[in-house]
Amino acid sequence: MSSADTFFAQASDALRNQDSERARDLCAEARRQDPDDPRLVMLHGFALRRSGDHAEAEPLLRRTLSVDPGLEIAHHELGLALKGLGRLSEARRAMEQAVSLNPKMTAAWRDLYEVRAAEGDDVAAAEAYRQAMGNKELDPLLHKALELVGQGRLGVAEGICREYLKRRPHDVDAIRLLAEVGISIGSIGEAILLLERCLELAPEFHVARANYVTALSRHQRFDQALAENEQLREAQPNNLAHQVQFATTLSMAGRFELAHGEFAKVLEQAPDNERILTSYGHSLRYGGKGEEAIAIYLRAIAAEPSAGEAYWSLANLKTFRFDDAQLTSMQSQLAALTHPSEDKTHLAFAVGKALEDREAYDPSFTAYAEGNAIKRQMSGYDADKTSARVDRLIAQCGADLWDGDGHSSDEPIFVIGLPRAGSTLLEQILASHSQVEATAELPFIGRIIGEMVAERDRGDEPLYPHILNELTVEERVARGQQYLDLAAGYRTGKARFIDKLPNNWEHVALIKTILPKATIIDARRHSMAACFANFKQLFARGQEFTYSLEDIGRYYADYLRLMDHWHSVFPGGLLTVQYEEVVEDLDTQVGQLLSHTKLDFEEACLRYYEKDRAVRTASSEQVRQPIYRDALNLWERYRAHLAPLALLLDERGVPR
Repeated sequence: MSSADTFFAQASDALRNQDSERARDLCAEARRQDPDDPRLVMLHGFALRRSGDHAEAEPLLRRTLSVDPGLEIAHHELGLALKGLGRLSEARRAMEQAVSLNPKMTAAWRDLYEVRAAEGDDVAAAEAYRQAMGNKELDPLLHKALELVGQGRLGVAEGICREYLKRRPHDVDAIRLLAEVGISIGSIGEAILLLERCLELAPEFHVARANYVTALSRHQRFDQALAENEQLREAQPNNLAHQVQFATTLSMAGRFELAHGEFAKVLEQAPDNERILTSYGHSLRYGGKGEEAIAIYLRAIAAEPSAGEAYWSLANLKTFRFDDAQLTSMQSQLAALTHPSEDKTHLAFAVGKALEDREAYDPSFTAYAEGNAIKRQMSGYDADKTSARVDRLIAQCGADLWDGDGHSSDEPIFVIGLPRAGSTLLEQILASHSQVEATAELPFIGRIIGEMVAERDRGDEPLYPHILNELTVEERVARGQQYLDLAAGYRTGKARFIDKLPNNWEHVALIKTILPKATIIDARRHSMAACFANFKQLFARGQEFTYSLEDIGRYYADYLRLMDHWHSVFPGGLLTVQYEEVVEDLDTQVGQLLSHTKLDFEEACLRYYEKDRAVRTASSEQVRQPIYRDALNLWERYRAHLAPLALLLDERGVPR
């Protein structure tokens, strides 16, 4: 046996025995005699990486792959070296190459999960974890559930998980998977309960605890989410994914200064990751630091020219304008993406906005339509279900439902309506009053409905809204107090507060039943303007009705007929504020708004743009400026493309 063979055998044994430093030294000695032996180059790279010398390992691993590009273990090792160097995007691509060459590489899938989680890509991280889990010896039923989740067939997967858990109630993998499905379909409350059970059985199940942090954050239980995240950071202090989740959760909680500091720490370890940079940009934007957000988004694009979300985030600032070079780059990146993807969607919407700013309306609409078509393809939205819900609300929530009994508080001010209809402007005006504070788009009305339904036996017919007829006065008062208790975590002590969740337009009857003295304001906008504003807006989450003109038109028509019903059931109980009238006659509309809300006039409400607060919606920059008229009649520039929408609204009797 040659000396090279001897060294290779000894170094291989050392690595198998997890003595990477001895393997490194043996390889270094051997390569002094034969520096280009490919076996020793490969083994030296492995040993250096496993010894923690990532920078020295990288070139040797790349040399190995230049000789044998199909060597999956070398791709995995390279990915780990790049991760150690904080180059997460490159690490992700290397690990994705490893698992594409060998899908049975469980360790590579788990490491890919950590990289994707560190980038804040929860969906892709979950997919990698499921792949790792699928490589284990599993019960066929659980394996089938995994496959179905991967295919997006969540309802069927949920049923299989439940059947499996009847037989194996302590299987923490199955419990966590069912919770993952729950988070995906919006059953956050149940997901939280499942994850609590999972962590009782397996307190060191860190993936489940990270899911738990996500679920708690979605439920806006931020203090608890942060406490759980702290446990993760203590248990795995070098896991960057936990640090990123910490920063993101702080931002979601509105603790922006703390979040910005944590993002800065993360970027010291991974300075050029476009996804982390984009998340940091979001935090800066919603924290009121628009110029800093622009710089960070541009830094994300410099790091990854195809970073679609960063491009869209710039477009979504509304006050930013792309230059010609940036537009050309976006169009090139969009054309290069041949398959539907999140990047393609983001780029399409960004190109649409850039062309709109140049008054190139025809190609702008084409880009918007392309982005919407991709989103609609991935959406499970069913307009018939919305219409059916509205039918039930009208049929079952008549004038006899409401007798004025309920919780006596007048503290909440609900601003409802469609997104992009001026609700953020109304919120900003009201929040400029000394007695009023803005909170957030609070999910608590929907949560209360879910709890009420869960507490009663299910039949063939939906329990809500019929269940409202069964509430005793005591139950109404208790539910009103529950809402106030849930909202308390977002308040700082002012007499009144705003809940600006637009979708509460469906739940006026519940609000009036449990909080009869609450103020309700319907933010309304010209039908074509409102519908088009939703069509050209890419929402981060929810609002699935916005990705086709037909769906938007039907949704708007359903919204109008239900609002007409609420006005008839609760005469004088709601105020409709027309966005166009606020723009044209601010003084009169502010006076009407304050009168309906039973607030004394304050001059600050007319200077709402001077109010310095965090704003989390697409209008976050506009409401920090005096009255914004630019978009009033924008839809008319796209009139030729909106003919199907106009026809649908006419058929349904919607005024235009």
